[in-house]
Amino acid sequence: MHILFISRWFPYPPDNGAKIRIFNLIRQLSKRHEITLLSFSQGALSRERLTEMEAYCRSVHAVPYRDFKPRGLKALLGFFSMRPRFIIDTYHPEMEALVKEIDSHNDFDIVVASAIDTALYALLPNLPRVLEELEVAVIHDQFVRQRHLTSRVRYALTWWKLSRFLAQLLREFDGCTMVSEQELDLITSIVPDYDALAILPNGVDLVSNSGDFGDPKPDTLIYPGALTYNANFDAIKFFLRDVFPSIKAQRPGASLRITGGYDGVPIHELPLGHGAELTGYLDDIRPAVAQSWACVVPLQVGGGTRLKILEAMALGTPVVSTSKGAQGLAVTHEKDILIADEPGDFAQAVLRLLEDERMRARLSSNGRRLVEERYSWEVCVRPLEQLIQRIVGQRQGSDA
Repeated sequence: MHILFISRWFPYPPDNGAKIRIFNLIRQLSKRHEITLLSFSQGALSRERLTEMEAYCRSVHAVPYRDFKPRGLKALLGFFSMRPRFIIDTYHPEMEALVKEIDSHNDFDIVVASAIDTALYALLPNLPRVLEELEVAVIHDQFVRQRHLTSRVRYALTWWKLSRFLAQLLREFDGCTMVSEQELDLITSIVPDYDALAILPNGVDLVSNSGDFGDPKPDTLIYPGALTYNANFDAIKFFLRDVFPSIKAQRPGASLRITGGYDGVPIHELPLGHGAELTGYLDDIRPAVAQSWACVVPLQVGGGTRLKILEAMALGTPVVSTSKGAQGLAVTHEKDILIADEPGDFAQAVLRLLEDERMRARLSSNGRRLVEERYSWEVCVRPLEQLIQRIVGQRQGSDA
């Protein structure tokens, strides 16, 4: 089949969760199908980045992305619209024109819109459509966690507008994927009679996460995640404030590395120092993860399935996570991961791992086995490919 793939993120280099997913889905689909990629990009694209994607795509086209400006005029006017403000503010006529032009010169079998940000560009006439990776749990969690009346009303309005928008939008799509049962349940609550849904979990590249990346260093912890993402900032603020001091009290030599970008983030709110450091963006995160005794994932909000957990397991690094962090993954407490939610319990789980060499070895071995059996990208792409084939087959049958 010839697939038109519209992406919110330019997939190369695959250095955040969304880009890792998109890059690997395209790479796997390209083994059996032709892909035309239309993508937004953050900043100018080098020839190298384009060339990397051209290895998997019939053609590649990009348009600069316009970041959401909550206090901009379009966003403020969005308060009076039934569409979410970020959809209104970031809509790009240049991408709309590019999609129509490329469609007019090609005979596509289906269009795949990656993330809700690209959905409106995929509404091409007479072409089947799939919305890939619809994620709503982050916004829903923000709503349900509010305790102050003003904030609760504000986030209730956001969730209400998003729900109404999705209820209408999904009627325009022949199928939709999400990464976890939690996301599936939320979407089903919005459109209870919409049954063209498929869970497509995140995966991991087993080949690139195999090999010698250095020996683990005693008492080292790592949190791999850009703090520019609110859920990551919230997680590390919780860990540094409520968990790390208890660990340091019993293991004074314990250290924590927080990787990823933090531009524009209020890092003055984080109690850094005393063994906790920000590394900034790392070109290759694998050595930092592989050389850690444990990967901590103290997430409090969000949806999806955590690539940081799967990649740590693939590298043989034991993981301690909250239930929210491990949500959607087929993990087992004490077998291939440690799970704890309260600050004291989380600290004790980390301390147990640091003090018990056998436990570290068991979690390392079992975690790697789990991702080999269930989370390779070759396995994870199958629900999307099956959904595409079913939709195209049904459309061709109805046209016969």
